[in-house]
Amino acid sequence: MNADADVMRYFERPQTLDESQALIARQKEHITQKGYGLWAAERIADNRFIGFIGLADVSSDLPFAAAIEIGWRLDKSVWGQGLAPEGARACLAFAFSALSLGEVVSFTAVTNQPSVRVMEKIGMRRDHSGDFDHPRVGVQSPVRPHVLYRIQVSDLIGG
Repeated sequence: MNADADVMRYFERPQTLDESQALIARQKEHITQKGYGLWAAERIADNRFIGFIGLADVSSDLPFAAAIEIGWRLDKSVWGQGLAPEGARACLAFAFSALSLGEVVSFTAVTNQPSVRVMEKIGMRRDHSGDFDHPRVGVQSPVRPHVLYRIQVSDLIGG
């Protein structure tokens, strides 16, 4: 999935097998240590791996660090089926109940309108003042400009 150019079109490039395996190893370790991470997502009907959805610590090089982000990456065979918002809502429920977080963030390349739509469907709001150029993306890359979205627990419980 991470080697698929369509899936990775909002990143600088697809990942190699070694990079994908390193991501999996990091997430397994993170889940063991913290109790959350980017969890493997399976389709209920057939238990087929379809991608990942979950929570992660924001890396320290981002301007809003010391936050927890929600993210997803799904195989293109399941795009448009509502699975990203469904999984993301479950992750938000976990974040606000089990982890007692007050806020969760999400971010993506400005051009990644499919992910922006998911963020908005799950109740996140764009923080225009938090938009940023991703420091790990090449200066000339069209995916360097990023948008920042936020959701607070009070947004879900009506204030």
